[in-house]
Amino acid sequence: MAPVLDPGWQNPYSPSTAERYANQHAVRSFALRKRLPITIVVLVVAVALFIGSFVSLVLPLLGVVLIVVYGFYARNSLIKFEHCGFSLGTLMLDTFTASGTTTDRQRLVIVLDRLAATFGVDAVSAFIVEDPGYNATLVPNGTGLSFFITDSMMRDFELIEIEGVVAHCLARHRLGLLNRESVASVASLSEDARSTLAGTANAYRADEVAAAAIRYPLGLAGALRKCSRQVLPSGSFFSTATYANWRWIWFDVWSDRDVLDMSDLDDVELRARALEEW
Repeated sequence: MAPVLDPGWQNPYSPSTAERYANQHAVRSFALRKRLPITIVVLVVAVALFIGSFVSLVLPLLGVVLIVVYGFYARNSLIKFEHCGFSLGTLMLDTFTASGTTTDRQRLVIVLDRLAATFGVDAVSAFIVEDPGYNATLVPNGTGLSFFITDSMMRDFELIEIEGVVAHCLARHRLGLLNRESVASVASLSEDARSTLAGTANAYRADEVAAAAIRYPLGLAGALRKCSRQVLPSGSFFSTATYANWRWIWFDVWSDRDVLDMSDLDDVELRARALEEW
């Protein structure tokens, strides 16, 4: 029998349309679920007012006003919630101090420009920031994107490892993760709610997409290995409460973790081992 190509085959290392859609609409779905109890209460009250037409003709009118006012308020709140992550780039610029040598900046721009073309990303501004901890991130900054990387990572990592880190961050954009992770970082939420909104195992998934795109998983694995072996220096941003809120957007989600957790797919040690065995 002659071989037949499967028209429905999907490359597991490329984001599917359904996967991107789910990630891009995660913020809206989360907000609607969070608002569901009060929405039910408003609808129950409105129905009761409509039923009250037997008592007074004014009550149904009040029900209509209630639904219109609540709908307007809910819509504006949803838009504000969905867009609050756009401020994360500005917040980071206010938090960190610029650093890096001229050589470091040139290396970073070359890698970022080449990989941005590979991943189909435009208008990415790059910043090397002062911090002794190893980490990097790609975040929304208004209508554009900003890439942040620590000067210690630029100094201590090989060029092929920097390429892996940049590719991982761009892979998050390709997966449609940036908005859900940035909103989870800046919105006023509990720790559990942040985790739910940001999603789990997304860093692991971004590693897969990045490694497939650059076709050299060992560079990314080497970067993860260095992160797993680092003892976080005192005074690092990555040991602060702000980082605990912003962790979901960073390359190393658990920089402040003292003990490796091999049951967590987002742990850098597990991610390194998975790429080394790829």
